[in-house]
Amino acid sequence: MIDVVLPCLNEAEALPWVLDRMPDGFRALVVDNASTDDSARVAADRGARVVAAPQRGFGAACHAGLRAAETEVVCVMDADASLDPADLPRLVAALGALETGGGDATSPPAPPPGLVLGRRRPTAPGAWPPHARLGNAVLARSLNRRAGTRLRDLGPMRAARRDALLALGLRDRRFGYPLEMVLHAARAGWRIAEIDVPYRPRTGASKVTGTLGGTVRAVRDMRRVLAEVAR
Repeated sequence: MIDVVLPCLNEAEALPWVLDRMPDGFRALVVDNASTDDSARVAADRGARVVAAPQRGFGAACHAGLRAAETEVVCVMDADASLDPADLPRLVAALGALETGGGDATSPPAPPPGLVLGRRRPTAPGAWPPHARLGNAVLARSLNRRAGTRLRDLGPMRAARRDALLALGLRDRRFGYPLEMVLHAARAGWRIAEIDVPYRPRTGASKVTGTLGGTVRAVRDMRRVLAEVAR
């Protein structure tokens, strides 16, 4: 069994599709980040485990889910139906190959740990607005220069080992959390890779990539994390 952390802020409309497509062997852990809609009820009605994260912030929700997870390998992905849970087994398989040089993620990992990200590949116009793609590309280049990585996307769909992630000591609780994870993993000598995953237009109103203001806030948080780590 693999726990899938789903940070959730007002995603009642998207959750049914996401939870109904969770593959066998993967267990949804919906982290309710102080939603004002029926997200928690919808998740519980479909058999997901619901974890409360009253402190608002994407990083706060991710970290609360990571702490609540119980499996050796964990995945993280958005709950807005832009990413398909059916792609999670490919990320876990890639993690196993990354750590063991072949085999699966249930085999004893060879140090160092691995981190696999899903590189978003838009399936339709509007799935990834130009301003969001530009901000992501600029941040990825800055990250690659500082961390020696070769990533093309700071994708929100990820797979890694829970204890290793917790040991990174991530501190950001806003939008800088995903970038901080990669920075610290790279500095710790982790193997980091990405695989292509389809990226669909999200369900419901966007709070980040679909709005210029949301994208600006996310980029600002990530640039702050880059500056703090550089110091």
